[in-house]
Amino acid sequence: MTGFIRQSFRDLLYRIPISFHAASDSLDVQITGIAYDSRKVEMGNIFVALRGGNLDGHQFISHAIERGAVGIVGLDDIRDLHVPYVQVEDTRLALAWLSAAFYNFPARHLTVIGVTGTDGKTTTSNLIYQILLEAGYKAGIISTINAAIGNEIVDTGFHVTTPEAPDIQRYLARMLAAGLTHVVLETTSHGLAQNRVVGCEYDIGVMTNISHEHLDFHRSFDLYRDAKLKLFQLLSESEWKSFFPCKLAVLNRDDPSYDYLASRIQVQVVSYSKEKCGELWADEVEYSPKGLCFTVVGPSFRQSIHSHLVGDYNVSNILAAIGASVFGLKISPEIASQGIKKIKGIPGRMESIDLGQSFMALVDFAHTPNALANVLRTARKMTAQRLIAVFGSAGLRDRQKRRMMAEVAAELADISILTAEDPRTESLDQILAEMADGMYARNMVEGESFHIERDRGEAIRLGIRLARAGDILLILGKGHEQSMCFGEIEYPWDDRVALRSALAEFLEIPGPKMPYLPTQNQHK
Repeated sequence: MTGFIRQSFRDLLYRIPISFHAASDSLDVQITGIAYDSRKVEMGNIFVALRGGNLDGHQFISHAIERGAVGIVGLDDIRDLHVPYVQVEDTRLALAWLSAAFYNFPARHLTVIGVTGTDGKTTTSNLIYQILLEAGYKAGIISTINAAIGNEIVDTGFHVTTPEAPDIQRYLARMLAAGLTHVVLETTSHGLAQNRVVGCEYDIGVMTNISHEHLDFHRSFDLYRDAKLKLFQLLSESEWKSFFPCKLAVLNRDDPSYDYLASRIQVQVVSYSKEKCGELWADEVEYSPKGLCFTVVGPSFRQSIHSHLVGDYNVSNILAAIGASVFGLKISPEIASQGIKKIKGIPGRMESIDLGQSFMALVDFAHTPNALANVLRTARKMTAQRLIAVFGSAGLRDRQKRRMMAEVAAELADISILTAEDPRTESLDQILAEMADGMYARNMVEGESFHIERDRGEAIRLGIRLARAGDILLILGKGHEQSMCFGEIEYPWDDRVALRSALAEFLEIPGPKMPYLPTQNQHK
């Protein structure tokens, strides 16, 4: 896709705040786009060579030029290319700023609300988005599920965190061109650590929580926490906008990282809590399988909240959304409440699949120990019968959480079924063995309190066979995601489709076909 304004390589470089060395004086070539994947380079693009854990983009420079790249940005001292080459200290930072400049810095003309945290990002982002619409704002959202640009819904991919910088800036530019004024940007730790969101010019930053996740990438909890903190550093560093003169950080007072974050944030902080502390808190909370009712209390208001969302953790998500909208955007508590009530559910978040079976079947994205605990505690309040949890743990990701999640399930579920969840190039059997160790450590007995089933479709079938009237069957870890990775191949997979297939088969009624996985013919 070409840019919204045509400009030269030189124009872009001199509009961004990074130092560079040009190995060629011929920087006046016209640019049609920014690319970081040589396979997707189009004629007239700049190719930015990224260096990652598995691939080095510098190895694909010649391929990018063959496809039509008219300029290259890289880390190495490279000479004798027949197109302009620019050397920088950080190609990811350069990619972000070049993308923002190419689209003429669209975020500078939008009110941008960033939402980060380990769990609850998507739900909180969608709550804020719905409140904005209820308040009459022309708003968009970029989340790990999709991007909403006016009436257009854009799929952001199979396995994504925050999209890469060129995609984010393109979405923002399209929103601006469509007349939108506000955007909610779900912001992951990967997106922050890899500088994908540099140039997004945040006005409000929201933190949901920080718990054990992504330590394979960040290496330690402290580094993971600091990656989250970067959202608020970007918030304070970006230029103040005449139409939004008051930057705001919205923090969870109940989270252990609150004091650490609050002491390091250089803009106004508003805190929220499920207890009677902070500027915003929840009173008179009532839980039911159909949703939540509570009163949100602020410095000068009390507002009743009725939500179709379930679970104690969604009280926190709702409070976070109210903090951003009422304190940050000056939307009335009444309108915020109306927006919250209109959300019937979030795709893949405690999503009920009901084909007439005698037990409740839910799909949820819970893939961290904290999220798993929250979902199981919520489900426990929804039935006096048993909880059956089907879940796995991803390969090439944080290994520590495999045992941790099993231990959580051993404590809070009645029956656990351990299965595949994106094993990638790791041994699925090894992953399941590590999870089983957590079960054995809690004196769980295989074949009774827990089962191991390599094939996820068969694991779902097993959960259905074990379920009795009034039980709750939870299929956890994938939620809204549309694929499962084995080796380096993404196989189309949707837990909701798989669950419908297995239920229809069990009930002997028409239903969708069970999606294929390579373990399908290898189950016990």
